Amino acid sequence: MTSTRPGPDWLADAVLYQIYPQTFADSDGDGIGDFAGIAEHLDHLSWLGVDTVWLNPCFASPFRDAGYDVTDYLTPAPRYGRTEDLVALVEAARRKGIRILLDLVAGHTSDRHPWFLAAAEDRADHRYIWSDRQADGFVASPGSRPGWYLPNFFDCQPALNFGYARGSSEEPWRQPVDAEGPRANRAALRGIMAHWLDLGVSGFRVDMAYSLVKDDPGRVETAKLWTELRDWLDRAHPRAALLAEWGEPAAAVSAGFHADFFLHFGGNDHGLPLRSLWNNGGGTVEEFWQQGPCYFEAEGRGTPQTFLDAWRSAAELTDGDGYIVLPTANHDFSRLATGPRSGEQLAPALAFLFTWPTLPAVYYGDEIGMRYLPGLPDVEGSVLGPRYNRAGSRTPMQWVPGPSAGFSAATPDRFYLPVDPDPRRPDVLSQRADPTSLLHTVRRLISLRRAHPGLGTAGGVEVRHAGYPLVYVRSGRYLVAVNPRREPGVVRVADGTGDGRPVRPLEVQGVRVVDEELRADGFSYGVFELG
Repeated sequence: MTSTRPGPDWLADAVLYQIYPQTFADSDGDGIGDFAGIAEHLDHLSWLGVDTVWLNPCFASPFRDAGYDVTDYLTPAPRYGRTEDLVALVEAARRKGIRILLDLVAGHTSDRHPWFLAAAEDRADHRYIWSDRQADGFVASPGSRPGWYLPNFFDCQPALNFGYARGSSEEPWRQPVDAEGPRANRAALRGIMAHWLDLGVSGFRVDMAYSLVKDDPGRVETAKLWTELRDWLDRAHPRAALLAEWGEPAAAVSAGFHADFFLHFGGNDHGLPLRSLWNNGGGTVEEFWQQGPCYFEAEGRGTPQTFLDAWRSAAELTDGDGYIVLPTANHDFSRLATGPRSGEQLAPALAFLFTWPTLPAVYYGDEIGMRYLPGLPDVEGSVLGPRYNRAGSRTPMQWVPGPSAGFSAATPDRFYLPVDPDPRRPDVLSQRADPTSLLHTVRRLISLRRAHPGLGTAGGVEVRHAGYPLVYVRSGRYLVAVNPRREPGVVRVADGTGDGRPVRPLEVQGVRVVDEELRADGFSYGVFELG
């Protein structure tokens, strides 16, 4: 166990917002987003109620995997700006009560990183995993060093050597976790984190955090590594947060992370809990996924029980030690508005997000209902399979109407990715002017969560009806109902609230309590305070 649990107090009530920096806002007219562009839109985040921003990797890179192939952890990529521009963004955000988290790519570098270029010429260098004979999954050396190296994702991303949990005399590249190379890499991680924390960032989301130690049954040695780093973080930077890309919250929190995400992958069920909520098969899809209809679909064929069971198990194992993050989407997974699920269907999903006892994470643009855009080319490694193109979730933020959507002054042909061509596409300016818009709904839900802490991570939850609508009581005080299907639903009040107390509406769209019944229109939600 680590020295401080569960970590910084600000994290307990955080509202996270993920920014893909390439396509959020371009300040210099080159068609690619940058730090200054983000800074220019901090007022939007502040108005919305966001207090924690996670940036996808913004370090120097050849961008063969959109920045997850790093060549210098201590220098920003020129496309985004200089170190002083990132520091200026961090300081400007802090003045508005917003913390900035960076994405730390811990398990691998680019094959153009100076560390790897040196290792490819020196057989005595053990910063990476090298074999003298060809082995499964290894890639031929690009330098004068004979042999092969182990990649961590794409071939251009050689795995940093954090050792193997199990050795083998037949495979001498399986170094122990305390060998010279693994020790050097652990020290480097600490140095990278200290560098950016000293410059004002508030923590990190760690890419592929589960992947460091190889052949590690139960991730035991990987957990020891992160626990060691967490102990250092608690001593040196006790206000900083460490979030994992693990996809298995109980494992990640027990390994020392403050929080972990329910993801489209992870655990024995390969991310089924999250996918059972959002994945309708219309966007990023792995061929091996097995699931039925998701719960948040218009036809009402799904069930929330898959998610509820997984959440309850994870919540019991993380209680008092860390947090579970529930995202709307991310740079690798379909947006809420994907395939047949249109913008007008999203309010119930977002009402659930902001009233469930998890940390809510909004992927940029989901607050206005931006859609997953199919049919795009492979851009910076976005395609992972025949039905899996991540570019559809990475298109430019839609700030205003018009051909460029307010993203950039460049001509659209120079944009990192094209703007959604649909003339009916949503945008921030139009929705700001419409108090009935999804954007205003999200703002009200965030404000409601802050005004009523019993709707946050600390309050309990009791599910009263696990169907359509989904009905639950938070902290014994707040009744919530969400109906994501097209058809209306009815639940008896005696079954829904259980004690016959009067209800006072706090934030309601299409749900009402009449006599002894809770009646939910199609695509509706309601949050009530029990008298």
